[in-house]
Amino acid sequence: MAESLIAASVPERADAAVQRDAKLRHVVESQQFTVPLLMELFDRTAGMERVVARGGSLDFRSKIMATLFYAPSTRTRFSFEAAMHRLGGSVLSTEHAHAFSSAVEGEQLEDTIRIIGGYCDVIVLRPVEEGGAKRAAQVSPVPLINAGDGDGGQHPTQALLDLYTIFRERPLNGLRVAIIGELDRGRTARSLAYLLAKFDRVKLFFVSPPELRMRRDILDYLDEHDIDYEIEQEIDRVIGEVDVVYQTRIHPDRASNAEMVRRYAIDSSVLQRMKSDALILHPLPRTVELDRSVDDDPRAMYFRQARNGLFVRMALLTMLLE
Repeated sequence: MAESLIAASVPERADAAVQRDAKLRHVVESQQFTVPLLMELFDRTAGMERVVARGGSLDFRSKIMATLFYAPSTRTRFSFEAAMHRLGGSVLSTEHAHAFSSAVEGEQLEDTIRIIGGYCDVIVLRPVEEGGAKRAAQVSPVPLINAGDGDGGQHPTQALLDLYTIFRERPLNGLRVAIIGELDRGRTARSLAYLLAKFDRVKLFFVSPPELRMRRDILDYLDEHDIDYEIEQEIDRVIGEVDVVYQTRIHPDRASNAEMVRRYAIDSSVLQRMKSDALILHPLPRTVELDRSVDDDPRAMYFRQARNGLFVRMALLTMLLE
């Protein structure tokens, strides 16, 4: 199904002069992906689904991936490591890079990257500070992938798997998408907004408490690219007209009270007001903002979304390592 949607999903305004086979060096931010590059990635991703179905590949058995995480991760780290193993490669891994003796002793991120880049063929990095991945990519001797940087930075590979999940179900042009929750610091929400802005006739609804609204840099980018959007405080005003609901957490320490979180939650009563063919996505992990009663609804995509992360990250690795 994904292959048949590729032509239909490319917006009319896509620059035909952009080379479809543009070589990826690093994956740092969503803005670096053109529509042709996204379509190449999605084509490869569909192929990776078939690779996994037949038991994996040995094509990259000579390659080593290092996962360097200064902040906690489960899904992202495991899916990257599973992706490399499915491709036949090897993995050097840590989830507690901040406890490295070199970090404790004050070694700069750039020095760490230069050294680890001598041990492997690709680095997957989750730095603590926003912008850390861009700094690291500037000095890395091997391809580097941003696995989520700081509070309010980006998480481009999550956004790519989010977009692929939508792409598998419907054309990307003309989508109406509600992005809900803690948006000012939401790495996944910010990265997805950048990607959705590449398609025609998209309308975005940013639904959040006023103090957690989407930051000005994203809104300026949307204005610059003539993307229609609305800032909303109430789910009920948009839930019945959107094609995709992208739900995210509100961290407890940023909620003024429990009622705030409940106002932005998806439960069985909200499901009744949604379109019958709408899609519900969530980057996970979830807490109370996505009730477990939603799990059995055919519109719930989030476990399939997490599964797609394996295939998308496999495809990205092949593009970087070939």
